[in-house]
Amino acid sequence: MDKSFADLPPDLRRRLLLEGLSGFGLITLLQACGGGGASSSAASNSAGASSASTASSVSGSVATSSASASSARSSSASSGNSACSNIPGETAGPYPADGTNSNSSGLVNVLTQSGIVRSDIRASFGSASGVAAGVPLTLVLTLTNTACTPLAGYAVYLWHCNRDGNYSLYSTGITAENYLRGVQVSDANGEIRFTSIFPGCYSGRWPHIHFEVYASLAAAVSGNNDVKTSQLALPASSCATVYGSASGQANLAAISLSTDNVFSDDSAALQMASVSGDVTTGYTASLRVSIAT
Repeated sequence: MDKSFADLPPDLRRRLLLEGLSGFGLITLLQACGGGGASSSAASNSAGASSASTASSVSGSVATSSASASSARSSSASSGNSACSNIPGETAGPYPADGTNSNSSGLVNVLTQSGIVRSDIRASFGSASGVAAGVPLTLVLTLTNTACTPLAGYAVYLWHCNRDGNYSLYSTGITAENYLRGVQVSDANGEIRFTSIFPGCYSGRWPHIHFEVYASLAAAVSGNNDVKTSQLALPASSCATVYGSASGQANLAAISLSTDNVFSDDSAALQMASVSGDVTTGYTASLRVSIAT
């Protein structure tokens, strides 16, 4: 038989009353601070969700910033490396005169001839006396390793065609000439300079200049000793201005970097010279030549 509250012992009734009041006070306090029932729970959940969202947002921002910074560092590192990327090796072509092939008279090697070490390559040397006419062109090559450290004491043998697209020692009428060929040694900054003329554009090739890099002047006696053979490309705008209405203009119009048999793989990305100047005072073509050492 169930007992009423009045039937309980006095001590038990007192304890139950105190516990009930305590519970009531706690409920009232909670309602006063946070609202009651479902609303309070919703507010609490909302605040929790907001905090979680904020934390997630901050975390996401940090992660994004971190990823961006990482990407920037990676991009910067990549940029730094690409600035001195190993220049592509290219063919020396059929007219090197470096002891690796022959002309109509047999094996030809200007590298062993007295007078080949010179900065002005417009005139022939030795027993030849011809001079290559054309728009003046100063060539500046800066040699570095792939860490961008200048390479001092390296030798560069450079050669190119004349304004009509012909090569000394090989082309008909100039087999006795050796102009537009020379060797120079890099200074403390890795720099080499040649004084020449703007080369022509012959059928089937983009305007270019050949060069071979040697670890020292002593090694520059045969094309078999080089550490890198490559080519420098000249920009279309400068070429078009120099050629004007001459035959080179028609040849230039018939070729592009993407169809050239040397530069087509990457459009001369690491071989395109920076050119400044004009036809009257001459041009300067500059190129960084980085090689793995």
